[in-house]
Amino acid sequence: MPAVGTSPDNLSPYLVVRGAQAAIDFYVQALGASLDFKLIDPSDGRIGHAELLFGATRVFIADEYPDFGAVGPETIGGSPVKFHLDVADADSFVANAVRHGATVLRAVKLEFHGHRSGLIADPFGYSWFVASKAEEVSVDEMQRRWDAMVAGSPS
Repeated sequence: MPAVGTSPDNLSPYLVVRGAQAAIDFYVQALGASLDFKLIDPSDGRIGHAELLFGATRVFIADEYPDFGAVGPETIGGSPVKFHLDVADADSFVANAVRHGATVLRAVKLEFHGHRSGLIADPFGYSWFVASKAEEVSVDEMQRRWDAMVAGSPS
């Protein structure tokens, strides 16, 4: 058990992108985020820090500041990090995101774990799983279905 005071209270991803204002606009229009606030760098107009809300989850975002190592996926050739959004209707959510510039990496379909799930890429180098629960599936049943899928047999 962690020592008292060493356990985090919260975790917020911090996205660095080239073109933070365009990214904020995309995340609001395409992914349903809401902008809580943003701070503009008075020396050059870049967004030094902004906070978006995806439901109850807070995501920080800023423009690139290469002088202190803050660079985005475009600069470093991609990001291994994927985000996951639970939504009411994955199909319509993905369709809306595509209308606003997202690219489908994996079409929405019913998965072995009981969710309709797909994967999209945003125009700023990040990927987002989008899922809506279609059925309640126990962990044991998920494992059984996954085993069957990998073995190539029908579930």
